[in-house]
Amino acid sequence: MKTWLLPALLGLACGTVSAWGVGGGTLLLLVMTLLLQVDARTAQCVNLLFFLPTAASALWLHWKAGCLHLPTVRSAILPAVLCAAAGAFLSTALSTDVLRKPFGIYLLASAVLLFRRKDDA
Repeated sequence: MKTWLLPALLGLACGTVSAWGVGGGTLLLLVMTLLLQVDARTAQCVNLLFFLPTAASALWLHWKAGCLHLPTVRSAILPAVLCAAAGAFLSTALSTDVLRKPFGIYLLASAVLLFRRKDDA
């Protein structure tokens, strides 16, 4: 029982944080790779599986509330699919060590932008 309890509790915490609008997916990646010692590729796959229902439910709720600009959504679909396919290809074609540095840079840039936005508000 103990082998699944910690991952389940951490997943619940990441899901709760994600529901609050904070970057739960990024947090999930960090939790899995740093605390649970999950391989980076496996963590990315789990993160994608975590993201898809979360994004779908958010999209549905925003659409229901009338908060979506459908022409913008339609124009974003093709570039999003192409970029996702390119990212999936790169993540399988490159070694984990090569992917680690750009991901670290992305996390640092996200943190800087997050703090910068709080100062502007």
